[in-house]
Amino acid sequence: MCYYSKQSKDAIQLQARFNVTIEPDMNLTYHRSNGFTYPPLPVITNAMCGAVQLYNWGLIPTWAKDLSFRRNTLNARIETVTELASFRSSVNNRCLVPADGFYEWKWLDAKGKTKQQFLLSLPDDELFAFAGIYNQWTDRSTGEILNTFSIVTTEANELMSEIHHTKKRMPVILTPGNEKQWLNGANMLDFAKPEIDLIAREIKVY
Repeated sequence: MCYYSKQSKDAIQLQARFNVTIEPDMNLTYHRSNGFTYPPLPVITNAMCGAVQLYNWGLIPTWAKDLSFRRNTLNARIETVTELASFRSSVNNRCLVPADGFYEWKWLDAKGKTKQQFLLSLPDDELFAFAGIYNQWTDRSTGEILNTFSIVTTEANELMSEIHHTKKRMPVILTPGNEKQWLNGANMLDFAKPEIDLIAREIKVY
């Protein structure tokens, strides 16, 4: 799964990597984003692929009654995203979620009372993009419009299977070569086995 991420690069680095424009004073960097606080994070959508926008983590489908729904939609499983009501109307709303790392915990005992935290990143802390989907939701009680997204996950690769060995999941991480295909609506399952080399660094034992 993916509930905690990191994006520590500045606007110049994001512009160079993704060929996008960024509004002045946009808050782009964070060293540990907790999905369960539903933060606004930088995304690049297929509707506006030349610019970075801030969307809230935790996709809310159009028909949801209130904000509480987003607790269950921080991640979308690539195997079922086209089938579940929460996501299927958003599968063609593709986005990139720029990052340079994410955090996961390895259980060191059977019940997870002791855990080892890892930071996962690419070599040299390179920028990358999570595969995401998004939706625009309107709060019926206030009329407020909220742009929200979910990070798509897949079966863990060998490294992530050792770390996330209870559920064996990982986020779909795109490459510079297939980001455009993702945005253009290519078949979801074509991205189910990310061709990336992750590095795991121990952070702290809990």
